Amino acid sequence: MSESGGAGLPDPGILFRARDSIYASDLVLAAAVHLDLFSRLETRVMDRRGICSALGIQDRPADVMMTLFTAMGLVRRRGEGFVLTPLSGTFLTRGSRRSLLPYFASLGTRSVCRSMVNVLRTGEPESWADGSRQEWVSAMEDAEFAGSFTAAMDSRGAYFAPLLAKCLNCRDRTRLLDIGGGSGIYACHLVREFPHLEASILEKPPADAVAGGFVGKMGLSDQIGIVAGDMFDEIPSGYDVHLLSNVLHDWDQENVERVLAGSFQALLPGGSIAIHDTHINAAKTGPLEVAEYSVLLMYSTEGKCYSVSEMNGLLKATGFVEIEYVPIKCHRSLIMARKR
Repeated sequence: MSESGGAGLPDPGILFRARDSIYASDLVLAAAVHLDLFSRLETRVMDRRGICSALGIQDRPADVMMTLFTAMGLVRRRGEGFVLTPLSGTFLTRGSRRSLLPYFASLGTRSVCRSMVNVLRTGEPESWADGSRQEWVSAMEDAEFAGSFTAAMDSRGAYFAPLLAKCLNCRDRTRLLDIGGGSGIYACHLVREFPHLEASILEKPPADAVAGGFVGKMGLSDQIGIVAGDMFDEIPSGYDVHLLSNVLHDWDQENVERVLAGSFQALLPGGSIAIHDTHINAAKTGPLEVAEYSVLLMYSTEGKCYSVSEMNGLLKATGFVEIEYVPIKCHRSLIMARKR
């Protein structure tokens, strides 16, 4: 585990984008070819509810879709509605003599494109990359999948965990709970950055065993404990800082609200919550790289990339105050707040 993290290393942003944007093109295909979204928008302004009704699709994937198309410059907002831009009006509508729809349609039979249409219409995620149609949530209950998935996330965490440890000030904190912490790579870097800090990792079996093995390998078992449990059932009390790193983006808003409420209830008075994730900007116009990544999350999980304004609203509604946004690198960011 590198101590320097991202310091002095080449910027891997283009590599993260190559992986994280992999489903975005299929969403463009699905919307243009199978749903004919842009031709529909040529004749009228539609808000998201109207788009869902006209196309027979669900709200969560519609939100991700329209955020992507806004970031791509294919639509723009007019009040609560969406209208075409010259780009989409010229090249993605059936009535245009310069339409590229036949060109797009030549790839419209791709299996992922057809699956994308199903996700749009049902709101239910597809399988996690393996074609088995096993959803990510149930797949994580398998020890082999949980181990391989956690290892995959560790390779990302090896770059971002040291950066997070420099941004999240725990000098005045004593006990950290890493909620849904995977292997615990972020907790490991935080206790190394702040040696006075005690930490625990809350994970469901079998991922808790993966975390225990990783922490032991790092030689930090004396500072970091493992708590087997479900963040939706009960978050253990007695901690003055909660970390949610790359967790909330896997869940729909109702479940995000449950986790935030559980965190607020369990935190010590004056304690802090730290949400380390990839966030859409407050106006939901980008960044494009995050909007692309949100498609992957929408396709494979129950979640999406939440916007800064959405997270601020959810935190305020839960009772948190002093909300602060801190950009990191490669479009990752930290949103912090305090319990009164």
